Amino acid sequence: MSELYTYAVARIRAKELLLLNAQAIEQLLGAKSYQECIHLLQDKGWGNGEAEPSAEQLLAAEREKTWALIAELVPDMSALDVFLYANDYHNLKAAVKLACTSSEDFGLFISQGTVSPKLLLEAVRSKEYGLLPDAMRAPAEEAYSVLSRTRDGQMCDVIIDRAALDAIHQAGTTAKSKLLQRYAELTVAAADIKIAVRACRTGKPLDFLKTALAPCDTLNVGRLAKAATEGQDAICDYLATTDYAAAVDALRQSPSAFERWCDNLLIHEIRPQQYEAFGIGPLAAYILGRENEIKTVRIILSGKLNDLPEQSIRERVRDMYV
Repeated sequence: MSELYTYAVARIRAKELLLLNAQAIEQLLGAKSYQECIHLLQDKGWGNGEAEPSAEQLLAAEREKTWALIAELVPDMSALDVFLYANDYHNLKAAVKLACTSSEDFGLFISQGTVSPKLLLEAVRSKEYGLLPDAMRAPAEEAYSVLSRTRDGQMCDVIIDRAALDAIHQAGTTAKSKLLQRYAELTVAAADIKIAVRACRTGKPLDFLKTALAPCDTLNVGRLAKAATEGQDAICDYLATTDYAAAVDALRQSPSAFERWCDNLLIHEIRPQQYEAFGIGPLAAYILGRENEIKTVRIILSGKLNDLPEQSIRERVRDMYV
């Protein structure tokens, strides 16, 4: 099967030469203004040639380019669905809320999913949940029921977010690629830790945590949930006994520092794919490298737009894939 991707990997190698490296990020950080950053990115080929694009237009264009390239290179895109489930379940949340409020779509849906937003909205509005993929049916029905009865938007989100994490974990379990397995595991574990910390700070009960946390292989979510009811120190004490012990200092610093730690860990783990000649791994790593790049550029542009000090922006910047 790896031979299927020989040409694709060769194309990806050429595209990797265009990725932003540490030097390019330094150049953006050193820019004197938001607009100078935009022009620097345009000089590097970002965007679709608009004269004065917004940050969102620029970033959306780059994401579209990434997935257009992958669609051109990969004969069966389902092998990479794990990267798109977050978009699917975001769109499901939007569909449930639109259906419950009898509203129209005001730009709530996002692209690059595996299920059409139109189908999601039609299924929820008509309550024909059988139109949806198997894994989406129960959470869609439950979330709609909860929101229509109680108007509890947070619980609606919890139900669907948990389903998204379950879908990602299941995709990782069945993936043949070790990189995709690792991506799924880290994504779910990082989400669980962030949920536990937020729940701890807002005083959520144990029942809430049991609903929100998704099982994964590297965390005992029962112990994590119990720790979250006892305080952040208890969370850190538990994590110190897991694969995420190195994240404890970042977590104590701030939630954003922990997110940066997680993103950097993934980037460090996928870098060896730059030297692989076969298989889907290099393509998956390129997607993750691009997403990391786009996230970092978003952080820089937001910081420049809001006149944050350079050091404050620098603390949030991720390591680059190349």
